[in-house]
Amino acid sequence: MNKSDLIAAMAAKENMTGRQAAEIINLIFDGFMDTLKNGNRIEIRGFGSFSVREYKSYKGRNPKTGKVIEVKLKRLPFFKVGRELREMVNEIKKG
Repeated sequence: MNKSDLIAAMAAKENMTGRQAAEIINLIFDGFMDTLKNGNRIEIRGFGSFSVREYKSYKGRNPKTGKVIEVKLKRLPFFKVGRELREMVNEIKKG
């Protein structure tokens, strides 16, 4: 499922226009991005949590040239799945 599929599903389920559903979805995603950008955590019970992890700089190797390069410090979003979602996905695979 991609963003446009999510918008279409919300519009159909809640009997609203695609534009209204898009505004709501964009509002949610923008809030998530702002929260993570500021280094804060998002927790949705039963689904999972989003946080930002910091990775120290390190020396890497350019695979094309073999030259050693310095990889800068970076911050990346990280998702940890919630117990209920993990169990639901595992039940589907078993059945």
